[in-house]
Amino acid sequence: MNYNFAERVSQMESSVIREILKVTERPEVISFAGGLPAPELFPIKEIKEAFCEVLEGDDPSALQYSTTEGYLPLRGYIAARMREKGVEAGPDNILITNGSQQALDLLAKLFVDPGDVVLVEKPSYLGAIQTFRSYQAGFCPVPTDDQGIDIDALELAIKKQNPKMIYLTPTFKNPTGVTMSLERRRAAADLLGKYGVPLIEDDPYGDLRYSGEPLPPVKSFDDAGRVIYLSTFSKTIAPGLRLGWIVAGRELIRKLVLAKQGTDLHTGTLVQRAVYRYLEKTDVSGHVLAIRREYGRRRDIMLEEMRQNFPEGISWTRPDGGMFLWVTMPEHIDTIQLLERAVEENVAYVPGAPFYTDREGLNTMRLNFSNSTPHQIKSGIRRLARLFASCLH
Repeated sequence: MNYNFAERVSQMESSVIREILKVTERPEVISFAGGLPAPELFPIKEIKEAFCEVLEGDDPSALQYSTTEGYLPLRGYIAARMREKGVEAGPDNILITNGSQQALDLLAKLFVDPGDVVLVEKPSYLGAIQTFRSYQAGFCPVPTDDQGIDIDALELAIKKQNPKMIYLTPTFKNPTGVTMSLERRRAAADLLGKYGVPLIEDDPYGDLRYSGEPLPPVKSFDDAGRVIYLSTFSKTIAPGLRLGWIVAGRELIRKLVLAKQGTDLHTGTLVQRAVYRYLEKTDVSGHVLAIRREYGRRRDIMLEEMRQNFPEGISWTRPDGGMFLWVTMPEHIDTIQLLERAVEENVAYVPGAPFYTDREGLNTMRLNFSNSTPHQIKSGIRRLARLFASCLH
């Protein structure tokens, strides 16, 4: 049957990462392609106990419809965490979402009309590009370097493009792992007050720091109330729980509540209460510290293997945290075409081009270090090194 779809459906594209993951499900393939946490670090026992305690409390409201804003004690916990980061927030400034991906969709629904321009980093998070594109946004990519987004280029883009919003991942950015400097965070917040443009600060990786000093969110410098902050429990507890949140002014939260009501009424009551129970009863800081130690170890192993084995002419980022690093090949190498040969060698990565709105970056790729064991990292990097050497010589 031929359906008469809405025009925006033509803008919807399948996730390149999801398609690659289908190819790499074979157990012999070492995959650096996904953005997956390490499953062996999931707090399964503690989460199981939290769910059981909520259900054994004989409170039927744990299985009932609930408020769209989210479970009040959980919002209070998140608000307290935000204040520790220098962001003034109360429960009324928090909306619980089904992961931060839903938060992006709700914000796009509120702000983006067909043809509106969204400023993004170059490169930027693929999931955000997909979401904004599905609402028929136009894009203006802004250059970045090892200190984050270029502030002068950002201001020029604001003046020229009159954007509807700006989207940034300032801390351990997906896909490059780069972190925006303190000076640029302050400068970006100043631009928002000067030009009145809202900025989405997506911060899923902020707690995963392995070296260097923590930096405050852009939101902490937001005197004009223009920064909309997103984060998630996916990277510190488990992604399958699908729990994220938005921090914003009360007026915007009320609008987001209306948008969420039309989408799914509310995030699951049971999972919110169980996660809150887990957060209250568990040594969360100790759990996050264990994640940091292991991911930091895996990052170091990957970087050292690359240093020892990758041919000359290849460069890469050295992130202080997060889950990814970014590899730049010589300009004549097309990493999309090269991927087929990599999979034949039972190793996979994500080509960099999909992270650009203008289809640049054909010679780049993203590597994930959090989901592979140290042995897999060593073996996988050596396989890539052999493949790269055959291409460059």
